Amino acid sequence: MVYSIKIPKIKKTVQERNALGLSFDSYRGVPSTLCGGCGHDAISTAIMQACFELAIPPHELVKLSGIGCSSKTPAYFVSGAHAFNAVHGRMPAIATGAYAAHPGLYYFAVSGDGDTANIGLGAFIHAMKRQIRVCYLVENNGVFGLTKGQFSTTSDKGTRDKRGRSYAVEAMDIVALAIQSGASYVARGFSANKPQLVPLLKDGLKHKGFAFFDVLSPCVSFNNHEGTTKSYAFVRDHEQPLDKPFTDKWEALQFLQEARENGKIVTGCIYCDRDPTSWHEMEHTDERPLREIPWSELCPGADLLTQINQSLR
Repeated sequence: MVYSIKIPKIKKTVQERNALGLSFDSYRGVPSTLCGGCGHDAISTAIMQACFELAIPPHELVKLSGIGCSSKTPAYFVSGAHAFNAVHGRMPAIATGAYAAHPGLYYFAVSGDGDTANIGLGAFIHAMKRQIRVCYLVENNGVFGLTKGQFSTTSDKGTRDKRGRSYAVEAMDIVALAIQSGASYVARGFSANKPQLVPLLKDGLKHKGFAFFDVLSPCVSFNNHEGTTKSYAFVRDHEQPLDKPFTDKWEALQFLQEARENGKIVTGCIYCDRDPTSWHEMEHTDERPLREIPWSELCPGADLLTQINQSLR
């Protein structure tokens, strides 16, 4: 007797396309090598979704990062984009130079709490003051995860590490710092809250000034235990979503302080200036990409240089 087995038909699913005709797969990167459950991977997915929905051409996106677990993540989204991995803490300076040379691209900078608020603090503040057009995201887990879980400057006072040691120093609130330092779009998100995070990222990518994101991203290996304020459970229990941003920075800072005193973690867009003055506007520089400026304008010749020198005597 011969038995015939019916071969099941494989139904191919048609992927959704954006305005450019690209599928979501066009915004993927290489497979992640981070720990399973790391909040950073959820953020990468949110970035991919935001770029897909905005129909950003991959070749018009520039990805920048520094050093740390967070700074590995640009490899995990939009493989077709330009990318630069800087030394520890110096990524904001690279972002400033790139924006100065070609302001017409989308710039997405990914950093960590150590890379930004410890070694890179000075460069970070000056990038905000210059109002460069960049979407700057800190994947904030409160520890140096790549070097086995030391406290970072965003660790809250009294929080404990996996070994039971307590942090004795007051935490730096990088959201408040960003508002004070001149960032024109300031938001805080949570890696486990994708429905909130994706619209925030889309808004930031469209913003014409410095858009800053502090995204709480628990480190499952070194900072997701009881006794820390950066765990999944703690953030879920203390999150306070904000529906509408403040347009006055001092009101925003007061609100943040009151929420902190009440043990709440404010998420959402916290402060927004919809019409900031960009760096090129401040400095009255040419907004054309450097490669499009003719040599005759970049180097006008010795005669003009002599005239300038004579006028300064």
